[in-house]
Amino acid sequence: MNIGEEYLITTIKRLKYYKLLGDQTFEQLEEKDFHWQPSSVSNSIAVVIQHIVGNMLSRWTNFLTEDGEKEWRQRDDEFEVHNYSKQQLIDLWNKGWKCFLDTLESLSANDLLKTIYVRKESLTAIDAINRQLAHYPYHIGQIVYIGRMIKNENWKNLSIPKGTSQLYNQSAGVKDPAKNFSR
Repeated sequence: MNIGEEYLITTIKRLKYYKLLGDQTFEQLEEKDFHWQPSSVSNSIAVVIQHIVGNMLSRWTNFLTEDGEKEWRQRDDEFEVHNYSKQQLIDLWNKGWKCFLDTLESLSANDLLKTIYVRKESLTAIDAINRQLAHYPYHIGQIVYIGRMIKNENWKNLSIPKGTSQLYNQSAGVKDPAKNFSR
């Protein structure tokens, strides 16, 4: 395996993890929760989903052959309230991720240095991937944080719960680093 193949494998693995965080948040939410806003100038989870999906469909449709900012994309509309149902939002979410992951999984190591365009700016394919590796987790963090605010004490933690790190490390076979040093 070469470094390009390893990069694609690990990138896809990481991005699937972030999708899972979104999926696990959605499972905890009721229909109305998708439209709750922390303030009048904040985005709801529904709006964040609409934006991520719009970005994914635009950037990853014909990734190697067309500009990533498609003429048909209506970015400003992504930030408008559409009152989609929970199921419609999850379907949109899955449609965007399918487009994105199918494209990533179709790439070869040789594609990573090809030039692509986003808003007529030239990028290597690897740089375009890295942009999204930062962009999507940023928004997924927003989704998780809003979900956590909504659920409050009923939130089911998506990582190591507060106060359980040592127990987690022991069960995972992680040794106490302090014991590795002799004095």
